Amino acid sequence: MEDMVSGPTPDFWRGRRVLLTGHTGFKGAWLSLWLGRLGAAVTGLALPPATDPALFSLARVEGVAAHHAADIRDREAVARIVRAADPQVVFHLAAQPLVRPGYADPVGTFSTNVMGTVHVLEALRQCPDLRAVVAVTTDKVYRNREWPFPYREDDHLGGHDPYSASKAGSEIAAACYRDAFFRERGVALATARAGNVIGGGDWSVDRLIPDAVRAFSSGRTLHIRRPDAVRPWQHVLEPLAGYLVLAQRLLTEPGLAGAYNFGPHTFEAATVRRVVDLARAAFGSGEVECGPGDEGPHEAGWLALETARARTTLDVRPLWTLEEAVARTMAWYARQLRGEDARELCLAEIAAYEACLRDAA
Repeated sequence: MEDMVSGPTPDFWRGRRVLLTGHTGFKGAWLSLWLGRLGAAVTGLALPPATDPALFSLARVEGVAAHHAADIRDREAVARIVRAADPQVVFHLAAQPLVRPGYADPVGTFSTNVMGTVHVLEALRQCPDLRAVVAVTTDKVYRNREWPFPYREDDHLGGHDPYSASKAGSEIAAACYRDAFFRERGVALATARAGNVIGGGDWSVDRLIPDAVRAFSSGRTLHIRRPDAVRPWQHVLEPLAGYLVLAQRLLTEPGLAGAYNFGPHTFEAATVRRVVDLARAAFGSGEVECGPGDEGPHEAGWLALETARARTTLDVRPLWTLEEAVARTMAWYARQLRGEDARELCLAEIAAYEACLRDAA
């Protein structure tokens, strides 16, 4: 039913062995905290945090997920950690996750996002209790035609830049392993294509909200390269809820394996300028300077996702509007800057989202 909304079930996750790659990243740290709250036994595999500060450190994620530092380009290290973890469910988030660094290091981006994914999937072939894999990619896996329609899961994959193309390549690798190896073993593998995520605890460079927080909190002017670019913005807990529900369903219904978009309602796709205006209003101050819209290497101008499959198959729907997502994100940063504990801020946000799920169920 359209008005139903599914969320993660503690009874499902309690004691379940979960491997999470990329747990030191922004989304990975949030997912680690949520899985820990649900009672899962989490093993994390990732490089050290890429930023300083990092949510992984501030939220003490190492106390939630058994931490193993490794590069997914190192096939032997990946195989050793995966074999020891012996997971039942896997979330593969480890990646080179940014467009502009992809231009600076295309070889590293392809080797991480394509061969790193292959290394993880190859190691998982040796796990006897494995039942479900959710490989997280991006909304940028689609061959962007700059048309005014949201992209569907069966649209052509592609990528103008190394990051987008490498994530499209990881989708093809995942589909190959699903069809050639996992399906016959009863292992369900799905890919999750999420829109632009925002939320407290992201300190990446060249991401809009972290750049805005750094500028606003230090009295500097925020420079926006492409103010009219349109993206499917969503709070980080929205796609994470989708990943958790997807994994739950895959375990009991392996026929649901495939690709899924997770994002806001199509009408909620918004310009960079709109998000910055909301962020500045929520923060209470800040100077902004807009560029002409053609600075830097090529980036897509208009991008939105069709999420009907997630809505109708998984009963997953966005709960927080863009306004609420931005307001909650900026409030998180403001409270953390005042000295509040990052882990407690995250757990309170997760509890608030779970309350919304119960209200919508």
